[in-house]
Amino acid sequence: MTDPNAIQPSELDQLPDRDPEETAEWQASLDAVAAAAGPHRAAYLMRRTLERAEGAGVALPKLLETDYVNTIPTAAEPAVDGDEAMEQRITAWNRWNAAAMVTRGSKYGVGGHIATFASAAWLYETGFNHFFRGKEGDGSGDQLYIQGHASPGIYARAFLDGRIGEEQLDNFRREAGGNGLPSYPHPRRLPWLWEFPTVSMGLGPISAIYQARFNRYLTSRGIKDVSDSHVWAFLGDGEMDEPESTTALTLAARERLDNLTFVVNCNLQRLDGPVRANFKIVQELEAQFRGAGWNVIKTLWGTAWDELFQLDTTGALVRRLREVPDAQVQTYQTRDAAYIREDFFGKDPALAEMAKLLSDDKILECFHLSRGGHESRKVYAAYKAALSHKGAPTVILAQTVKGHTLGEGFASKNANHQMKKLTVDEFKAMRDRLELPIADSQFADGVVPYAHPGADSPEVRYLQERRAALGGPAPARRVHPVAPLPQPAEKAFTAFDKGSGSQNVATTMAFVRLVKDLVRDKETGRRWVPIVPDEARTFGMESLFPSLGIYSPMGQTYEPVDRDQLMYYKEAKNGQILNEGITEAGAMAEFIAASTSYSTHGETMIPFYIYYSMFGWQRTGDQMWQLGDQLGRGFLVGATAGRTTLTGEGLQHADGHSPVIAATNPAALTYDPAFAYEIAAIVKEGLRRMFGEAEPDEDQNVFYYLTVYNEPLPQPAKPQTAGVDEGIVKGLYRFNTAESAGLSPAANSPRIQLLGSGTAIHWALKAQALLAEEWGVAADVWSATSWTELRRDAMEADEALLRGEDRVPFVRQALQGAEGPVLAVSDYMRQVPDQIAQWVEQDYTSLGADGFGLSDTREAARRHFGVDAESIVVAALAQLARRGEVRATAVKEAREKYGL
Repeated sequence: MTDPNAIQPSELDQLPDRDPEETAEWQASLDAVAAAAGPHRAAYLMRRTLERAEGAGVALPKLLETDYVNTIPTAAEPAVDGDEAMEQRITAWNRWNAAAMVTRGSKYGVGGHIATFASAAWLYETGFNHFFRGKEGDGSGDQLYIQGHASPGIYARAFLDGRIGEEQLDNFRREAGGNGLPSYPHPRRLPWLWEFPTVSMGLGPISAIYQARFNRYLTSRGIKDVSDSHVWAFLGDGEMDEPESTTALTLAARERLDNLTFVVNCNLQRLDGPVRANFKIVQELEAQFRGAGWNVIKTLWGTAWDELFQLDTTGALVRRLREVPDAQVQTYQTRDAAYIREDFFGKDPALAEMAKLLSDDKILECFHLSRGGHESRKVYAAYKAALSHKGAPTVILAQTVKGHTLGEGFASKNANHQMKKLTVDEFKAMRDRLELPIADSQFADGVVPYAHPGADSPEVRYLQERRAALGGPAPARRVHPVAPLPQPAEKAFTAFDKGSGSQNVATTMAFVRLVKDLVRDKETGRRWVPIVPDEARTFGMESLFPSLGIYSPMGQTYEPVDRDQLMYYKEAKNGQILNEGITEAGAMAEFIAASTSYSTHGETMIPFYIYYSMFGWQRTGDQMWQLGDQLGRGFLVGATAGRTTLTGEGLQHADGHSPVIAATNPAALTYDPAFAYEIAAIVKEGLRRMFGEAEPDEDQNVFYYLTVYNEPLPQPAKPQTAGVDEGIVKGLYRFNTAESAGLSPAANSPRIQLLGSGTAIHWALKAQALLAEEWGVAADVWSATSWTELRRDAMEADEALLRGEDRVPFVRQALQGAEGPVLAVSDYMRQVPDQIAQWVEQDYTSLGADGFGLSDTREAARRHFGVDAESIVVAALAQLARRGEVRATAVKEAREKYGL
């Protein structure tokens, strides 16, 4: 049987001990301290020794957890640079109005959250009064990621500052009238205030990390020096359960992003109850962040606890604080002094003796009110320490009480996230608690009033003076007046107009070739931001490595194994490519930061993010909505696209549905180009619309989604017929007719229109030849570059008709006069081409790759899904047979002929 007290084997056993006797003496000393003064004294001495070793530059692994006490002791707190009493009054006004606006809105049933801001008020107020740099000073100011559920407090401060009025407060969560306030931070709905959408939860943390990294990227590349900008992310402790919240922590530490601070509001509660009922979320987060390499500052206890810690000569108090689970701490918040004496202090004789020295009021002050996150001096000390720390990002774990100052009915109650209002009596008690000059007579007809000290009051003047000194209002979003980017030289876009001749070129490669030319443009080339998640070689981008370099703040500290090759792996401090590793979530977060640089920093950047199409909308669709919410601009490129084109990879790689998901996002312009010249035309149009001379009625705040394929095929020359460029952009043009394809159908031949997108157009072209040569049917082939844009245009035409305007959808205009039925086909599920069905006047049917993908050759997969050329022929004959234009037996004959 193993002795549990025996020293277990460790990695140190592998190292030679140069002086075993000295080692034994140190161990004996530790044993003696533990025996004489207890194990906690021994642990204290060991930690002090580790601190000294670290200070002396001795390399040792760091402890992942510290005691459940403040990192910065009261004696070490710097004086607050301001009027603390004035800031207390300002915070009181903001607390009141935040609660009032949610309560008043409850009569409309629109909801709202009161308790979150109540717990976090000082975390925000301290930053607004002393640290958050605005956008009217030098540089870009700071970037603030506000916790979504705290938005009423931010609106309340904007009301006090005169930035919004009572009418808007009363329209909280009621935006349809045009003068409302969105529920959460939302740049698309309130673009002058909010910079970053932070709900869905979890997207704020990862976005903040990559925003801080992109700031360094801009500076390192010489685009703009934003080294003075600091990124602040305000998060909930429950929110840290989201995988995106912690997925990039090591990146932030590895790249030494000391321009980044997380502030985690540890009120120990999430939506339904305790975050860690039987454990301690602060200790868990501390270990997680320390293990990832972050600087950790714990701000847990208020000043009232100083007396208790001074009385703790045995370490019993600190020990008890470590062992009490969070749910019990929450219970103490709601119980009387007698309960706390028995349950907290009564568990240890030393604590029981300590409790005899404490009055009931003192116990209640500590356990009900005194938290580090509720004292401006302690928050100020934490923020100042965070900004002073160099070489690593900082997380501040600030303990608070959810529902603080709202009264006993709210504080620490499990249901307080769903509690939307206070009664008039509760408001009056809150008024007295906050010492606000609000008379009972102001509660007219039982309606809680908004409260304001006056535009020229000392509070408002102080608030505005502090913000002016820090660079203007915050939060704020600014779109700086920047000149449109000039259009790159036409040569880059016309390179594929003549086709590829006998060379087979996949559209993925065509896109990469186009970008290679565009990044060489003298005017705009440096503004391209290529982003790839560790698949650059798959997409043929390795040729960009030596010319553009891969961004790394460390540069290249090693000699790459392929240094003697032409396309070697080159990292550089000013590298242009962002190779994110195997993290689509990280790549999307970086894309969002780059795509909104025009607003955040007044610098237009042109990001393109290329990835396996299956791992885009399906895996990171939430972030693509965030991209649209944040008004991002750029190119998403779903490479190796299609359900049957990525031969051999199988179900998990076979994308047959991303255009369906993309079609649901109003900001996404989705294209499925078939040919290289179409890609060039779409990119050219995207550059004009998003970054160049957009038309007055065009929304620039869009992003383009292109699907490109890895199947090498001949690239045809661009047709010289009229309207091709317009059709490419709008979504449909006739690629050829049976006659122009040299098929010479008879004058009275049945005719059909074949619409294909992406790689499917090659199947349609083969089917066109089979129909003419073997069945006497004339087929015209159309390239449908965007089913979604055709649908949106048709929907707009429908809306115009309801307004009395006579407008014909483009798809109907394009197909007007086209003879015969229409058969549409793509490498996606039928729902993709069926988007336009109701606006096509001809008989319409479709083919698609519905169902799950599978591993096989392209030919076998296409036969399996019934989308290959022979299947198209059979479907076309069936349509014509139903119309009586070919004999009914032709369909059966074709099935048998092709083995279908």
